[in-house]
Amino acid sequence: MTVTEVTNGGAATPIPEEFKLLHLYWQASNYLSVGQIYLLDKNPLMTRPLALRDVKTHLLGHFGTTPGQNFIYTHLNRIICERHVNMIYISGPGHGGPAIVAQVYLEGTYTEYYPEITEDEVGMGKLFKQFSFPGGIPSHVAPETPGSMHEGGELGYSLSHAYGAVLDMPDLVVACVVGDGEAETGPLATSWHGNKFLNPKTDGVVLPILHLNGFKIANPTILDRIPDSELTSLFVGYGYEPIIVEGSDPGLVHPAMAKALDYCFDKIASIKKIAAETDGDLDRPVWPMIIMRTPKGWTGPKVVDGLKIEGSYRSHQVPMSSPAEKAEHLTNLIDWLQSYKPENLFGPDGRLKPELKALVPPRHLRMGNNQITNPVVKPLVLPNFADYGIMDPKRGSVMASDTGTLGPFLRDVIRCNQAARNFRIFGPDETASNRLGAVFEVTKKQWMGETTIDDDTLAQDGRVMEMLSEHQCEGWLEGYLLTGRHGLLSSYEAFIHIITSMVNQHQKWYKMCREIPWRNELPSLNILLSSHVWRQDHNGFTHQDPGFIGHLAAKRPEIVRIYLPPDANCLLSVMHHCLKSRHYINAITAGKHLAPQWLTVEEARQHCAQGISIWEWASNDKGREPDIIMACAGDVPTLEALAAVSILRRSMPALKIRFVNVVDLMRMNRPDEHPHGMPDDQFDSIFTKNKPVVFAFHAYVHLVEKLICNRTNRNFLVKGYKEEGTISTAFDMTVMNEVDRYHLVIDACNFIENKCDSVDQTAKWTAPYLRQEMNSLLIRHKVHIHEFGVDMDEITGWKWNTSEPDQGGFVLEMGSYADLAGLTLSAPTH
Repeated sequence: MTVTEVTNGGAATPIPEEFKLLHLYWQASNYLSVGQIYLLDKNPLMTRPLALRDVKTHLLGHFGTTPGQNFIYTHLNRIICERHVNMIYISGPGHGGPAIVAQVYLEGTYTEYYPEITEDEVGMGKLFKQFSFPGGIPSHVAPETPGSMHEGGELGYSLSHAYGAVLDMPDLVVACVVGDGEAETGPLATSWHGNKFLNPKTDGVVLPILHLNGFKIANPTILDRIPDSELTSLFVGYGYEPIIVEGSDPGLVHPAMAKALDYCFDKIASIKKIAAETDGDLDRPVWPMIIMRTPKGWTGPKVVDGLKIEGSYRSHQVPMSSPAEKAEHLTNLIDWLQSYKPENLFGPDGRLKPELKALVPPRHLRMGNNQITNPVVKPLVLPNFADYGIMDPKRGSVMASDTGTLGPFLRDVIRCNQAARNFRIFGPDETASNRLGAVFEVTKKQWMGETTIDDDTLAQDGRVMEMLSEHQCEGWLEGYLLTGRHGLLSSYEAFIHIITSMVNQHQKWYKMCREIPWRNELPSLNILLSSHVWRQDHNGFTHQDPGFIGHLAAKRPEIVRIYLPPDANCLLSVMHHCLKSRHYINAITAGKHLAPQWLTVEEARQHCAQGISIWEWASNDKGREPDIIMACAGDVPTLEALAAVSILRRSMPALKIRFVNVVDLMRMNRPDEHPHGMPDDQFDSIFTKNKPVVFAFHAYVHLVEKLICNRTNRNFLVKGYKEEGTISTAFDMTVMNEVDRYHLVIDACNFIENKCDSVDQTAKWTAPYLRQEMNSLLIRHKVHIHEFGVDMDEITGWKWNTSEPDQGGFVLEMGSYADLAGLTLSAPTH
């Protein structure tokens, strides 16, 4: 269906009688939008001649998208009133903040949330002044805006947020306005595929409205400059039924838009009715969408300073500079504001005229007041994580997959919340790869596309959502959380960087919500990073990057939490905690391959509660001052650090070693820098004030160095990933980055010789010999993997036992020095 408006020879078409009030309402919202950008608070209705003192000096805001969004919002209000639709509005071009603020103010919702912004001339003045003004509100559709759940400051995520919002909300419609500039971004381009996952029986409806106004900041938009045949073919190919509404003459565009929306909601009602009456699988519906083409800066000045404004890129932000800078613009501004005829829109007291106020939907249906955008969160029902743990890990003798152990717990989280339908797992084709396959015992992957006989993990209703786009999965999850439900994103560690900016925007939303009294706390954004750097030996360098947590650590401390559980029981404890939490971004890094298990369930519970703790069973300094501290964070660094301790304790029995593990990384910070930060006295009690600390870390060393930079102890040596990797063996990954047990022992030997004044003399005498032995073992390791392609037996078969005989020696047991030609060896550390 195409609804096309053709301009009437340049002459304005009279507004049809049935749209006259709707048109005036639209004009009122446009007047309020221009007032927000330009005016201060003393003369909002121009009851006296507008003067320079009435105009803001520094203008901020975006007008170009605003009239089109006001037009859409106004017409959606008509649909809500006539059909009693439960609808929310997502502004993809979120810099059209003036439009949404104006609309929420006109419907009366803004005053309910901000009583000082009254529905009269005084309140209108305050509304104008506060916009993009110090101490006021942002220019975007920010958390401060009632009815918002998507700011749109960074473009590209509106449609994936919309699809996430309607999951498990069958009565909800999200009208999602997509800007034509936004439509050029990668995340938005892939999010059109959300319709292949939406179940019309169990989920709500997304009505995409692609707003083509032709320009970005200084360039035309691609979708506006292709023929309609290509444009419609594109969206037909995406699985939509596009309806085009276009024009610049309100007298023609009003009825065209009304006709398009009526058609869309008739079609939506038909799809929902068929779904409700159908038993078994459904045919994937072809959902309607609207493509609305109107001028950029519609209703704004036609020409200013001899330059075209309306219908050009020049109207993108502020169509003309402030009269405070260029006095002749005051006349332009007066003419522009008077073109809306405010005397026909507002009474002398500044209130919207009653006949226009009558167009506002009932309070419970107003888009600005829809509680879905400010939900009261229902907590998850969580099973006891201890029931899924490894009861007796025998200090590393039991091997298990950490995420594989987590899988049954998540399975039962799904089971416990099946009736509530408020928990989902999202991931880019990696749920099974990340060893969470146990969840498929109780659910399948939701999918409305075509299926074959082999698609046994797909179903039209499932609690797992997979699409090979981190952007899409993160966007779905964010939309799900922002409307009050719970979820988990599981991803390969290296590729989570793809959504770094999305997570950044999400934490900004959380941060601002904390500062707005009427905003409720939201479920936490939980991200499980698996297939991590130390076990990507099979995929190689491209899959090796643990830097996401470093980016996250720089964000708001009241929002960010970073966990590095050393084993499966700790992972269970951490995940249980994160799923209960509110308003955090929780990043959890855990391995998926078989690994030694260290702590009992109760030990894991206590360790995770403390965040940092001394592992007494791995230490031998109790009751005495340690000579050296071996510390670690992360599962593989924990394994290597324990192996290093076992070598040191066998070779230097008199050496007093304290073993410290960090599971909550932000405990390394100070309490004045992070809520989880450890006070200096406690930190010094664990790490001492001056004893050497060898710290084996999962990620880049600068992160820990930054966290401890203000601590008393300056004798920290942090070892972590240093951008060395390729396809090799698992142990060789640690060797290349000098986080392996042999390098850690060498580092300890260097400290013992140079920094440990109180150490037993025999340890100092032993250190050079032990260092030499470790270097020999590193050479032997390289020879072995190059000959056999696997790690040495003493690496793969190592178990924690400080009484076992020493392994290795000074002699190369395989090959000769000639065999070492062409090998890249780690240089001995001195």
